[in-house]
Amino acid sequence: MKKIKIILVALVGVLIVSCDSTTVQEIQPVVTNPTYNSNIKAIMSAKCVSCHSSNGQNPALTNYAEVKDAIENGSLECRIQNDCGAIMPPSGKMPQVFIDMINNWKVQGYVE
Repeated sequence: MKKIKIILVALVGVLIVSCDSTTVQEIQPVVTNPTYNSNIKAIMSAKCVSCHSSNGQNPALTNYAEVKDAIENGSLECRIQNDCGAIMPPSGKMPQVFIDMINNWKVQGYVE
């Protein structure tokens, strides 16, 4: 596990903040008003489309309509949250910040 240490030196003293994390994504804040083009597309590209492309495994997750459909029919949420058996991506559960962003996108009406 990587350790990220941030040291802030001030005139008055020293403040040390330490975070244990495996990735930078785990410590970044959740985007509360995500859009497909600004946020969700990048997550799908990084975590899903290597397998779920147009000629790959179903469902394809290469564009707005495919990702929205996969969420609406329940297959995407079920797999990324590990609620229905096999977790996706197969390398392990994606950072919770990504899952929360995808859930926020759904709740806010799939803004493109």
